[in-house]
This record gives sequence, C-alpha cells and structure tokens, in this order.
Amino acid sequence: MFGNAPRAIWQKWTDVDDQGRIPLACRCLLIQWNSLNILCETGIGAFFEPKLADRFGVQTPDKNRLLESLAQAGIAPSSVDYVVLSHLHFDHAGGLLPSFDEKQAGHTGLNFPNAKYVVGRKAWERALNPHFRDRASFLPDLNQSLKESGRLVIVDDLTPPSELAPILSFFESDGHTPGQLLTVVKGANSDMIFAGDLIPGSPWVHLPITMGYDRYPEKLIEEKRSLYEKYAGKSFKIFFTHDAKYAMGSLNQDEKGRYFCYDFHDTLEAYSF
Repeated sequence: MFGNAPRAIWQKWTDVDDQGRIPLACRCLLIQWNSLNILCETGIGAFFEPKLADRFGVQTPDKNRLLESLAQAGIAPSSVDYVVLSHLHFDHAGGLLPSFDEKQAGHTGLNFPNAKYVVGRKAWERALNPHFRDRASFLPDLNQSLKESGRLVIVDDLTPPSELAPILSFFESDGHTPGQLLTVVKGANSDMIFAGDLIPGSPWVHLPITMGYDRYPEKLIEEKRSLYEKYAGKSFKIFFTHDAKYAMGSLNQDEKGRYFCYDFHDTLEAYSF
C-alpha cells in the first residue's frame, strides 16, 4: 500500500498485524442534491466467499455495510439515482453485487435497481480487458451485470450526465489504473474531491507516496501535483476512500512547498459546504 516507501517510514502512519496487513476503509460518499441521491462508489460489499474474505481480512464478510449505513439514514437502495464508479476494482465496486449468501440462494442482479451506473470509457475498457498484472482486481460477473442492466452510462469526454453537471465535474487519472474517473463536488464555499485511489488516505497526500498497486507511479505523482497546483490557495477538501482514521481533510502547503492535510474529520455523518 505504500509502494517503495520503507517500513521504517510507513509504520509511523498505521498499525500492522502479524500477517503484514494494515487497517483500511472502503468508504463511499453519498451526495444529496435537488432530490437526487448520488453515490460515489459502493465499497467492497459482501460478495467474497468466506475463504477469500478471511484472506483479505474483511471485518464484516456477511454484511454489506453500505446498505446498512444507507438504511440507518433512511435511504432505500431503490431511491439511489446514480452510482458513480471511479473504476471497477472489487474494493470500489463490489458493493453492487449480492452477498455471497444471497448468490448461493440464487439472487442475481445489482443493488440499487433504479440507479444509473456511471463509469469512464477507459476504466470500462480496462475492466473488460485487464492486464495480467491486475486482472484479479476485476469481477467478470459485475461487468456482465452492468452490461445487462440497461442503465450503464459510459462517460467519453468527462462530461457528467446533464442533471448532475451543476453539482459535479469529473477528471481522469491514469496513474493507478487507466481511466480512473474522479468526482469533484462543487460547493458554495469550497470544492471536495472524491479522491479514489489517486489519494486513498492522508499518508498518500505526500507527493512521493504511491501504492504498489499503481500501474504508473511516476505518472500518479504528477497527477497529484497538477491537482494540488490547481487548488493551491483555495478551500479544497479531500474525501478519503481507504483511510481507516479519517474521512476527509483540507489541503494545505507548508513553507517548504510540501503538501499536507489538516482539519481532519474522523467521521462524516453529514456535511454541507
């Protein structure tokens, strides 16, 4: 998860168990605007068979935590209007699938039965034709279900669906996986980026820190730099998908030009901006 950074550095940022695993979140963002419910990603879900769930250390392998969280907020899966998928790795899109137990019982189809599923063209093509290096991260069953849903929206030119354009914009990042589609939420006083695997958590805000999962680490660093320079001196918040401690932080730069986060939110039950 920390690429070529030595353990002497990264162990200051996280705990690690006796199998070399670190705690990670699979956090999703619900955007509510003009009566629309818009989800950024669906997390890992509960599709794993027990053996794989144990290998990856999934903490609640028999529960779709996203569906539980939405239910607590009074939101039924049928009331979600859009699901924006940055890319189709299983830890970002697996929550679309029925649980392992549901599948064993014959349940098929996708969660969020009325939603349109938004994905970038390059990310979609990568999921259909993965490289040997990353093909284990994709789910052929999910690809097929998205095709058959009749509600798959492929984004070709970074233009969001028209009814989302007043509140959302997209930009593309290739460093982690080709065509990762990242969402910027436009606020009255600041913008928030759903940073996906471009910046999965607060340690990765540092420009040199990348993941071993990244296809093109040097390119990813340049993509982060371009993003930071665009928002330098502005109010800008980063929503973290994988940070086990923090849901969101604000970007800043110190006197030596190094970027960092502050004003962290441990949880994000609701936020207006």
